[in-house]
Amino acid sequence: MHFIWPELLWLLLLIPLLVVGYIRALRRKRTMAVHYPSLDLIRPALGPGHRIRRHIPPALLLCALTMVLLGTARPSARISLPADYLTLVLAMDVSRSMLAEDVPPSRIVAAQQAAKSFLQELPGHVRVAVVSFAGNAQLVQGVTDQKDALLAAIDGFQLQRGTATGSGLLVALNTLLPESAIDLESVLYGAEFKSGSLAAQGGGLAGRSLDQRPAPGAAEPSKPVPVGSYTAGAVILLSDGRRTTGPDPVEVAKWAASKGVRVYTVAFGTPNGFIPGFEGFSFYAKVDEAALQKVAETTGAEFFRATNASDLANIYQHLSSKFTLERRDTEVTALLAALAGVLALLAMGLSMRWFRH
Repeated sequence: MHFIWPELLWLLLLIPLLVVGYIRALRRKRTMAVHYPSLDLIRPALGPGHRIRRHIPPALLLCALTMVLLGTARPSARISLPADYLTLVLAMDVSRSMLAEDVPPSRIVAAQQAAKSFLQELPGHVRVAVVSFAGNAQLVQGVTDQKDALLAAIDGFQLQRGTATGSGLLVALNTLLPESAIDLESVLYGAEFKSGSLAAQGGGLAGRSLDQRPAPGAAEPSKPVPVGSYTAGAVILLSDGRRTTGPDPVEVAKWAASKGVRVYTVAFGTPNGFIPGFEGFSFYAKVDEAALQKVAETTGAEFFRATNASDLANIYQHLSSKFTLERRDTEVTALLAALAGVLALLAMGLSMRWFRH
């Protein structure tokens, strides 16, 4: 818990002063009390526990006042609340390495089944888009809340050569943030990409801006925001291989982080997965966990490792609950005010019941 106006917490010093005043008032009452010849006549009339009971209403009032004083400082706590209307972009690897059978019946079939189960469990306030990537990336289903269309898009995946993880992430980010105007043509298909100069840099984007240059008189690109601060959506990226073409996904992740977008990554497949007998050859299909982990870390999200269909299903179930309930800073002043009111009413009720005043 933290306080928006912490300087008002100094008002809590009134509490010990009130306690001291209450104790002094009790002592003055004792000195002014009427002396009876015998206390044996009074004790039965007072009943058991009278000494303790007479302090309960003042203690409750003191607690109520403490809640009020805490409320003036506007406390804010990080609690789980139903998520607002948000958009998820599911970016899935459809390279030929997804034919590997280390996850039965194959990686692609297991991934499709898990993704469809994930979509079925999402609440109605979550919209989803689907991006597929292999040697290039494409939006196969725009943002929608129609689950039938999303399921059909996943069923229609066509495996291709190559793995352009960075390209898939770029298309996903452009789908999530269309107002950011990522210059996809220049980055993915422009002269630099065709000439191989990006490949010469290792596919990096260092020193380059993904934003289109504003036209004369247009607004400048927005400034970076805190990592993970974008709450209207997120990207979930699943891959089972290493990048073979396109921009470096870690460099793309840095841009995503500057926009506050979280990119949750899933490394799918076993370390020794391979495609048997594909076009007369067998080759290993090993996932690049280090890059995926770095992408998630850079954007303030989580990295997951799935070596079988059950792992993948559990990951998607975890993500589903995360997007149904989200933890966020919420001011709880009203809660403290309500608690103070209940305590005050309870104090008055007990006082009237026990002491008739």
